[in-house]
Amino acid sequence: MDERLNVLVTGASGFVGSSLVKMLSASTKYRPLAVYRGAPASLPSRVDSIFVRNLSELAGQSAVLSGVDVVIHAAARVHVMSEVATDPLSEFRKVNVEDTMNLARQAASAGVRRFIFISSIKVNGEFTLPGKPFTADAVPAPMDPYGVSKFEAEQALLELATRSNMEIVIIRPTLIYGPGVKANFQSMMNWLYKRIPLPFGSIDNKRSLVSLGNLSDLVWICMQHPAAANQVFLVSDGESLSTTQLLRRTASALGRKALLVPVPMAFLVFAARLLRKPALSQRLCGSLEVDINKTRNLLNWEPPVSVDDALRETARHFMDKKEK
Repeated sequence: MDERLNVLVTGASGFVGSSLVKMLSASTKYRPLAVYRGAPASLPSRVDSIFVRNLSELAGQSAVLSGVDVVIHAAARVHVMSEVATDPLSEFRKVNVEDTMNLARQAASAGVRRFIFISSIKVNGEFTLPGKPFTADAVPAPMDPYGVSKFEAEQALLELATRSNMEIVIIRPTLIYGPGVKANFQSMMNWLYKRIPLPFGSIDNKRSLVSLGNLSDLVWICMQHPAAANQVFLVSDGESLSTTQLLRRTASALGRKALLVPVPMAFLVFAARLLRKPALSQRLCGSLEVDINKTRNLLNWEPPVSVDDALRETARHFMDKKEK
């Protein structure tokens, strides 16, 4: 008799969701059920899966949640750099709030024990001041539609926990990287791989990141730890890096030497403003640091993967793709 616990994972073909499904599929304790929108080729062949065109389609499939012990909700309308929607907040709310709550209410009605919501550090805000990292219990201050929608979903989920038997766990990751990472992190690796000189040799900021391995490990703990119930956790690798340090250590992982020109931060900020790209200067020069002491202390958790090991794993995957 199969005594494994059933875990439903949404966003299973995405960057985070696919990693979680692979972790669960290797376990003798859990049996994953993957809900995906994209091609399921990246999912392990033995994993049961459900295709939906959008998350709202699950609203008519309540039987899917029968016998499920844990839901890991990683699907979302994610933050985009070039928003085209005329009302971005409304679009984010449809997916990140309405669809999330429809799923959560169905899960509670079906007797799901725990609902883990992958939120975002953007709920806390966009930047931190020196020596003042974000904490899990600080007053949220989301500054864009994506962050606002994630915060509204968190509030609604915690309210649902007060009137149901289902436990809620909220995890707010910082920037996530790992094998298969796309967007800005992939662009950075491309620059370093091609040995392109970059004007980022004198950036003295502090940014917290989290590897897929460390995020997945925390999710694993949150599926079972009794102290995780109805709590909010921040997660990072436990080491903050400046942009300059990140570039140098990523280059080393790639077997390259970073060609970094020591351009003053003030000039980079000024240039970004001239180009009408203030958000770019914030990402490159600003700080966003998190304090994970609550996560450490309440769950007795430490990030199991070091930054350099995670960067090497990310670089290996990147190089493998380059060589094919």
